Amino acid sequence: MTTRETRRWVVPKGNPIKGLGPYEAAAHEAFEEAGVSGIMCPAPLGAFDYLKRKRDGTLRRATVTLYPLAVTDQSQDWPESDERETRWFGLTEAAALVEEPELKRLIAGFRAPSPIAGRLQRLSAWTRTKSGEKIAMLRWFQALMPKQGRFFELFEEHAATLVAGADALARLLQGGPSLPEHVRTIYDREHDADDITRTVLQDVRRILITPFDRAAISGLIASMDDAIDQMNGTAKAITLYELTEFEPQMRDMSGIIVEAARVLVETIPLLRSIGDNSSRILELTARLVEIEGTADDIHDSGLKALFKASQGSDPMGFIVGREIYGHLERIVDRFEDVANEIQGLVLDHA
Repeated sequence: MTTRETRRWVVPKGNPIKGLGPYEAAAHEAFEEAGVSGIMCPAPLGAFDYLKRKRDGTLRRATVTLYPLAVTDQSQDWPESDERETRWFGLTEAAALVEEPELKRLIAGFRAPSPIAGRLQRLSAWTRTKSGEKIAMLRWFQALMPKQGRFFELFEEHAATLVAGADALARLLQGGPSLPEHVRTIYDREHDADDITRTVLQDVRRILITPFDRAAISGLIASMDDAIDQMNGTAKAITLYELTEFEPQMRDMSGIIVEAARVLVETIPLLRSIGDNSSRILELTARLVEIEGTADDIHDSGLKALFKASQGSDPMGFIVGREIYGHLERIVDRFEDVANEIQGLVLDHA
């Protein structure tokens, strides 16, 4: 969006707001200035400095902390819609438009989840990128070895189920009338993930030569599958206890989960060339470990608030809430397990 006076391109930002956490203030400013709302991740992406012009014309250095927001809605009208121009850009173009060097780097380094494609569409798109000679060789090889495993494609498909499951879980924890729809989405994606996992494990047993050793492949797909299983377990618990309202810290943890899935879906394709991508892979897995720590803090503060609110009046509410918090914490823990598996691959094969 543009600034009010100079009309240069910036991202939504503003001053701290009393009574709101930093990421909550960021979400507030995103709606005030650009009309967007959605699922905010409490773990920051990074920060940048810029010179802010005060009302008296003087300049002062300000530091802006950026938070990822998974946008679910953009209003047709919002408080500053008449004062700014708002437009969506691709990452490369957006990075070129802003002036601050560190903001350029943060935007250029961000990756949005890819659209979810089916197995046939993904394989077809991959095949079309090859030269004619390589396509002919590929077809010959596939005819000779029709059961050859496609570990990279299957890892990427599984990562896509995690993105879809995380998105549905975050929407589920917003409450509202669409809860059964979101529960069904998580259930369906968990079944898709099970099918992919089963295929990977069958190929591991059948194929003699693999991109990584058998234990590494099995460990990676198992840790990814544990994450979607925990999402499904959370949805089942919510359905069992007929919950329709959720604590703010639960929603915050769902934002962490959405961010973890986004980071993972960027990381998995880089495994096709571990040596060339080792630095970026380690940077992304470090992000997964970092946000797991943030989730632990949110879990502890949420559980403490729930205990105080339930003390003496609603013990059953505390027991149920503690179970939901436990499920959410385990989801984030499983993403950290995935990060550890990938870091092990980098150490072994880079």
